[in-house]
Amino acid sequence: MTRQPASSPAEQGASLGDYLLSLPQYLLPHHALSRLVLRATRVRQRAWKNLLIRQISRHYRIDLEEAVSADPDHYASFNDFFTRPLKPGVRPLDPRPDRLLSPVDGRVSQAGTIEATRIFQAKGRDYSLLELLGGQTDSAEPFRDGRFATLYLSPRDYHRIHMPLAGTLRRTIYVPGRLFSVAPHTVRSVPRLFARNERLVSLFDTAAGPMALVAVGALFVSCIETVWSGIETPPHGHRVRVRDFPAEGPGSVHLTRGAEMGRFNMGSTVILLFGPEAVAWEAGVRPDAALRMGQAIGRLLQPAATPDTGP
Repeated sequence: MTRQPASSPAEQGASLGDYLLSLPQYLLPHHALSRLVLRATRVRQRAWKNLLIRQISRHYRIDLEEAVSADPDHYASFNDFFTRPLKPGVRPLDPRPDRLLSPVDGRVSQAGTIEATRIFQAKGRDYSLLELLGGQTDSAEPFRDGRFATLYLSPRDYHRIHMPLAGTLRRTIYVPGRLFSVAPHTVRSVPRLFARNERLVSLFDTAAGPMALVAVGALFVSCIETVWSGIETPPHGHRVRVRDFPAEGPGSVHLTRGAEMGRFNMGSTVILLFGPEAVAWEAGVRPDAALRMGQAIGRLLQPAATPDTGP
């Protein structure tokens, strides 16, 4: 696996400070807090939601000039603002058809090779591919020895998720779990973090073969939405839920390259998975690198024959 220089913060092991910051999260009522934030961010009272929008925009230095509207009155609630659309053209798609697009604005947490069935989380920590995909062996097997990229969204980022390349949805897997923060200090200190948090796995057939896009929930922010089903979580379940989709006909879902596939109502992390020898990451896709949706993050190595996934 290609890893960053040892001096990078993402490569350093957890410090005492990381553990002290993360320890209280083990005691918090994660899902109750998530439901509380869900309600608070959907309040439509003008003074309340405008105050939230202005305070968060100022604190995180959000570039409102990219949004369709910079006026707080344009948005029905804080969540409406948080998932705001952008002006046309501010996220151009890389024009090369063999390039994978970044599905989100954010930063690279890690990217590299899946070592058999283990995915690198941070120095001294990894987690199971099978566990990440909810114990579904048939869904995990195509990604053995494959490629992964973990992309972190901060509160200042654009929070819609787009397709890295055209795809046909074949399965979704809802996996229940905790809602630890996905901030860098918890990634370094909480074992198996991404395999413990609540998440929604979307599996696609693409020109690069199977692709998994895993939307990972986090503290205060576990509300995941897709364009085909609307809000997927909450409610926060207790069982793995698997839903299969047909390749064609009624109920099938075909999404073009760069199309919106979902959104985080608040924020978190996206994990991309591909099979072995399917894609190669761009040289700039390394821990802590900033990304914008639509930029090239990789290229297809051996395009596979797939059904037409155009409009």
